[in-house]
Amino acid sequence: DFLYALARVLEITILILYGLIIARVLLSWLRLDPFGRGTLSHLVRFIYLATEPFLLPVRRVLFRYLPPMGLDLSPLVVILILILIRRFLISWLYRLALTLWI
Repeated sequence: DFLYALARVLEITILILYGLIIARVLLSWLRLDPFGRGTLSHLVRFIYLATEPFLLPVRRVLFRYLPPMGLDLSPLVVILILILIRRFLISWLYRLALTLWI
């Protein structure tokens, strides 16, 4: 069923994004250079480039409405948004697929 497959693909994508964002937060604590040389730098660069399109818009909104602080809250906000999408939209797609399948 198309809706079930769509819900599954979205759910897997969200789970991958969870992992990438958490990895980015951990890597930011280690202060690894994403534009250095070596295999680890390629992995760090990939994680940064894969997560930045999701974090940058949230970071801009937070910067506009919150006072400057030393902590970047954008990963937390993006993960909360992903949790809400997974909780409501994807579960709704699964229920809809099950209803149409019966």
